[in-house]
Amino acid sequence: MASLAQQLEAFKAEWLKAAPAGRAELYDAKVEELRRSGIEDGALKAGQKAPLFWLTDATGTGVALAELLHHGPVVATFYRGGWCPYCNIQLRAYQAILPDLERYGARLIAISPEMPDHSLSTAEKGALKFSVLSDPGNAVAKAFGLAYRLPDELQAALSSIGKGLPSMNGDDSWELPVPATYVIGADGIITLAHVDVDYRRRLEPEALVDAVARLTKCGA
Repeated sequence: MASLAQQLEAFKAEWLKAAPAGRAELYDAKVEELRRSGIEDGALKAGQKAPLFWLTDATGTGVALAELLHHGPVVATFYRGGWCPYCNIQLRAYQAILPDLERYGARLIAISPEMPDHSLSTAEKGALKFSVLSDPGNAVAKAFGLAYRLPDELQAALSSIGKGLPSMNGDDSWELPVPATYVIGADGIITLAHVDVDYRRRLEPEALVDAVARLTKCGA
């Protein structure tokens, strides 16, 4: 079976065949611009305390990090939205390892700024069996140091293909989280932090399972 990285690269290769002229170069340039902003350095890292939060899932049910941690480790992955094909590929790959995570007593949650109805669509289309949470205004993403505003050029590019964020996120901020995945021990301490401004790269599922397994063996 292809790795997550291979799946993401395969999608990118197909996208490049039909991408509008100059679009790939624009996206590459804005990724590097975001990297130079230093946002990765400012995001929460392993060894730091995860901020507690309460969000609603795709059905409107409240989910509290503190409550989840009472039962064991939590894997929290921040994604841009169901409109992002790279995010959907990642979420489906994480769904495949859900039994492994649960075997180690870990809970998986996915967080995006999309409104609940869009989150529900993401969960249903991906047949996701873990909590898909709505983070209004990127409040939790900001607490983790992940939120940033899309530059005007990317706002125009997304709007031109029917992916205007205001209609999906319910605000005019045009803010997104940097894609990131955290493993949080039952004590609330982050033990793994994978943050990458290049939205086309995500943490491999196997690395995630290994991190949770190590955490469990340590008794966290």
